Amino acid sequence: MKSSNRFGRYEVTGRALTMLIALAAAPVACDPHEQGTSELLGEPTANEPINTSESALSWGSFPENGPTDEDTPIGLAFEIDNGVGVPLRVRRGQRFYINQIDIRTAIDTTTDEGVDGLSQSGDFADFDWDGVEFEEESFVGQPNADGTFSRRRFYRGADWMEDPSFFVVEQIDAGGHTLALPVVVGTGLEHIRTTLDSFFIRRLRAIQWTNDCVSPTSCDGASAYEEEALVELRSANGPNPNFKLRPAATALRVTWSLKPDDAYLVPLEQVSSPEWDYGFDIELDAVTAPAPDGTYAPGQAVTFQFTMLDGAGNRLHAPGTMPSYADFLAGEVDSGIQYWRASAEPYVTYYRRKHREKQIQLAIMGPMQETGPIYDVVDIFQRIDFQTGVVSVASPEQNGFYAAATGVPSYLSIFGGPSAWELPSTDTWTFTLPPDAEPGTYYVVLKARRSYLGEDIPKSQVLAIQVGSPTPTSPALDTGGCGNCHKKGGSFARTVHGLENRGACTTCHVPLSFELEGPVYVRTHFIHSRSNRFDAPLSSCSSCHQTAEGIQRTSKSACLSCHDSYPQSHVEAYGPVKDMFIGGGAESFQQCTNACHTSHPGSGL
Repeated sequence: MKSSNRFGRYEVTGRALTMLIALAAAPVACDPHEQGTSELLGEPTANEPINTSESALSWGSFPENGPTDEDTPIGLAFEIDNGVGVPLRVRRGQRFYINQIDIRTAIDTTTDEGVDGLSQSGDFADFDWDGVEFEEESFVGQPNADGTFSRRRFYRGADWMEDPSFFVVEQIDAGGHTLALPVVVGTGLEHIRTTLDSFFIRRLRAIQWTNDCVSPTSCDGASAYEEEALVELRSANGPNPNFKLRPAATALRVTWSLKPDDAYLVPLEQVSSPEWDYGFDIELDAVTAPAPDGTYAPGQAVTFQFTMLDGAGNRLHAPGTMPSYADFLAGEVDSGIQYWRASAEPYVTYYRRKHREKQIQLAIMGPMQETGPIYDVVDIFQRIDFQTGVVSVASPEQNGFYAAATGVPSYLSIFGGPSAWELPSTDTWTFTLPPDAEPGTYYVVLKARRSYLGEDIPKSQVLAIQVGSPTPTSPALDTGGCGNCHKKGGSFARTVHGLENRGACTTCHVPLSFELEGPVYVRTHFIHSRSNRFDAPLSSCSSCHQTAEGIQRTSKSACLSCHDSYPQSHVEAYGPVKDMFIGGGAESFQQCTNACHTSHPGSGL
């Protein structure tokens, strides 16, 4: 894996950013009937100089959750595909900051040329592709509809990916006239995260897809290739700079410093008095009443109901029901509730658009003092109850605790094909506790995502219930310190699932038969080891792990989700590395030994 130190570019980045901010403060031709004041980093007029010191680059504070009006800064997400901006509907006159940018370009070819074709044609052909290198590869776990398989090869290191660049975003009218001062956001650097970064998450890379492989291990004779390059910027570090939409605005003109003479246009439709507010909240309640002491009994069926709301507390669905999967696929869910977009486009942990997967899941687990990683591979189709749609994830006998989950809509609908997609969905679900459920606190957790009028946000809710005992218990987490890096725009409340309670992740994050890299520890190791922007040496396990015991369960999945190779002696004992996420197959979750690797060099533990 490529690694280099580009700390020397930090000062260049800062100077470049402040220069662009100063340029953004230059006078522009505005509609005489509109206000002409700047809304970049405060409210100076177009003729006032802007303080370009680092102290002036305050990202501001995010607004509190709750009702919004047109002056509440809302995080805007926009997309550009093969050079064309995807149209946006937004609330008329709304104030926005740029929270998410997705850009993609792709070409098809019959030649196995890696991603070389992207430097010859497509939206990024004029970029500096020097330095691009193949990093790693992985096959998709499930076959294609025609029985072939797909392989993904990932490329990084091109100069355009490594270096800082900037986006100047202007609102324009139907005649192409600029209506207000622009806002400027930057990509930051690949190899260092700084206080000047506009976004917490920065991922620029290229992928070669081989879509007609003869097996999940061989692409001999393949001829169906796709090359794509991706930009993923999201989780703004604050609501500054921001801008207020002018009444005449019909598009955003987005000029990337890598394409200064070829701006993108993102069409806008401004909606007056939309039915719902921005924001997203979830209420989660137990419908089944507990015993007088506040507990539920082992073996009891407990029913739960959730309600999805906008920021003003308005319901996003009728009581007792949820939209069908067919309604969602047809684009008929106007409230912004999102379901699993499994067939919309491919997703790859870290490398490709997992934030766009957008499924709703409801899960239960406990007792919390016994929960931990689940090492069994879960095949949804073998573990699902075909009457209730609930998937058994863990059992007291096998795992030492109970865990179950369901999708919304039910997996029976999602995976059942077009006829099942028409089935009505519900906001009410029942989990039956095991008869031998141990006493303690159990978590019920719901995670969801809403995409509405330009805002794309995650949200989760956790409900604690008592089973068999009124005495609360807590999960025994052996990691911590996440908030040292995950703050501001990168806080858990604003990223991933909008879930701050890390003890509630276990049930959904399991090794799935079609996605073995599901466990949290696998994804955490993989993402932090690949991001190049982790703030500590990767060997310093104590940055996250709190005890030496927490790093002593050795397995291929634990080690090879961070390392990309191991010694020849290990190859002879455990086989070659076959998967970039976990090293191999289902056996990767088995403990290799308890006699070796009781410490890690440089771990700090």
